[in-house]
Amino acid sequence: MISSALKRRAREARTWMLETCFPLWADHGLASHGLFHEALDLSHRPMEADTVRVRVQARQTYVFCEALRMGWERERCERLIKMGVNTLKGPARRSDGLVGRVLRTDGSGLTDATPDLYDTAFALFALATAARTGEDQSLDAAHEILKAVDAMMADKEHGGYAETLPRGDMRLQNPHMHLLEACHALHLAEPRAGHLERARQIVRLFTDHMLARGTTTLGEYFAPDWSPLTGKPHDEIEPGHQFEWCWLLQRHAALTGEELHPAIPQLYAFALATLDEDGRAVSACLRDGTIVDASRRTWMQTEALKAHLAMLELGMDDPADAHAVESFDILMDEYLTPEGGWIDTFDADGQVATETMPASTGYHVVLAFAELIRVTGV
Repeated sequence: MISSALKRRAREARTWMLETCFPLWADHGLASHGLFHEALDLSHRPMEADTVRVRVQARQTYVFCEALRMGWERERCERLIKMGVNTLKGPARRSDGLVGRVLRTDGSGLTDATPDLYDTAFALFALATAARTGEDQSLDAAHEILKAVDAMMADKEHGGYAETLPRGDMRLQNPHMHLLEACHALHLAEPRAGHLERARQIVRLFTDHMLARGTTTLGEYFAPDWSPLTGKPHDEIEPGHQFEWCWLLQRHAALTGEELHPAIPQLYAFALATLDEDGRAVSACLRDGTIVDASRRTWMQTEALKAHLAMLELGMDDPADAHAVESFDILMDEYLTPEGGWIDTFDADGQVATETMPASTGYHVVLAFAELIRVTGV
């Protein structure tokens, strides 16, 4: 049973997004030449820059897709979504169809054209989400990107995809995690197009290589053949990503109708044990749970909230509900501003450790709050 306390917080989340977050980023988050700003300062004013990351264009496109879905200023949302889609299918793309990393804010195109699986995943995620709002050119662009990714980035020998081109000397779980998220979004946009098969391949990669046997902890870095590394790249893990995979695996089961992944409760229990005494998620720990980096960012708290909600849907009513209330309160009391922004990073002593308000954080907050509203049904 979902508590009235959690439902109240879902209503608070809706109000914060509609009355402050969406207006702030629509009013102050727009740069010139049809681009979204990289960041605001801590006074909620735009920070001018010569470049902006492609992932910011994708994530902000997603944010305004959610704004539209929630009923906020339809014409404005549609205009901002179209702006983002035009960037992702145009200047953010290379001539070979792949997605680059960084755009010039003067409108002249890519300043870093390196193909990056992480940025590509978010481009696909945004295009899929935009398609569900009725943006009719989104899926064509997504299909072209996927075709290029399969042709040039697929690792047919070892599985998964090259994280960058040229290929690096380590494999990374994080870009594959977000590609899984993009596959789920693409499936929702076109259920008969086979996107769940690609998602299943990524889940198999997770099961066979990313998940450590015995400890049920999630690795971040691997050798080129996905074998374990030694030393710090192997020993340090990120609890935030453990939480994120809990949510993604629960979502995968819901979309496919398949059995729940058996690692979900172990991943969740491990990450839960690394929270600080007040319930905050921290940056890094060792495989035995020892905290090695107690700094904390907004996105870690949102992933904890999403994992609590996933476990609540799986029937862990009382503890998961209480943890979700706790995570929400941490976000609202410490990280989110009344004006619709956020304090992105605190150091290990709880001091503000940033001078900027990255636009990219909005994806994490809006998605977590959208999940809170969905699960509670308010």
